[in-house]
Amino acid sequence: MSLPLTVSAARDAAEVLLVFYPERKTRSRAATEQSSLDSASPRDGAGQEPEKLPEPSRSSAMRPIKVYADRRSQPSRAVIIFCRVNRIDFEEVAVDLFKAQHLTPEFKKVNPMGQVPAIVDGRFKLFESHAILRYLASVFPGVADHWYPADLFARAKIDSILDWHHSNLRRGAATFVMHTALAPFLGLTPRPDAAKQAEKLLVQSLATIETVWLKGEAKFLLGSPQPSIADLSLVCEIMQLEVPAFLILVHVLGDDARDRFLGGHEKILTWISNVKKATSPHFEEAHMFLFEVKGQMQSKAEAVFGSEPSSKLKIASRL
Repeated sequence: MSLPLTVSAARDAAEVLLVFYPERKTRSRAATEQSSLDSASPRDGAGQEPEKLPEPSRSSAMRPIKVYADRRSQPSRAVIIFCRVNRIDFEEVAVDLFKAQHLTPEFKKVNPMGQVPAIVDGRFKLFESHAILRYLASVFPGVADHWYPADLFARAKIDSILDWHHSNLRRGAATFVMHTALAPFLGLTPRPDAAKQAEKLLVQSLATIETVWLKGEAKFLLGSPQPSIADLSLVCEIMQLEVPAFLILVHVLGDDARDRFLGGHEKILTWISNVKKATSPHFEEAHMFLFEVKGQMQSKAEAVFGSEPSSKLKIASRL
């Protein structure tokens, strides 16, 4: 036989849940507070008004979260953009991947996996970009619902895209660029077989995005009129094609390679533009580093390959 939830029991449960981030008022705690008041029986207050739970403090003295990131990393940029757009107070802690700072004992205390991004919120530590985006969207009450809806059906659809992302779009894009352009510069031996498989996966992934999640005149994934954390994460992944290695790759392989990736994907290009507009000016600011390096490397590529890149980079420049 179930008993009514008492106010004191609800308070105890809430305090246990919030032990790692006492300043935050989550959606779940708000729901628990309301449930406890709605279900309180006359025995709780002997006929008196139900006891009101104190609101958590969100004073200006509340410490910002720490975001450990390298803006060369597409997941790092997604987290930074999300925080900026939703006015989440945070301190960006630079972790230089090129200097192997992600492998230091100090950083591994934050993320034992040695990867960026990672966050620290009080005593709470979290890594993996998708988990971080879910956490931020759920914990901070100022985040608009469209980013990660409270509706469980809509949320599950977004989760399915994020899970798909890791083993499809990201694996295809990153592996292809590594084994066709980056490997020689990193002293590694390119693997044509791996590049061929990765290219196939990348092309399939772009087609999947268009045919499954950008049907009709959809502005954002799943036909939503506003972006979700899945839109932000996937677009940041595709923006990685702006890296210098890809610019060199276009010069080496020519227009055919470019067209295989983005030439026939007008919906993808329009969707990217929509995400940029929805998150401006923070999207541009987070990607500024890539654009600056792109300009420098484009000049070097012209000198090395002796060709005018403007026509060959027509599609890439639209990203």
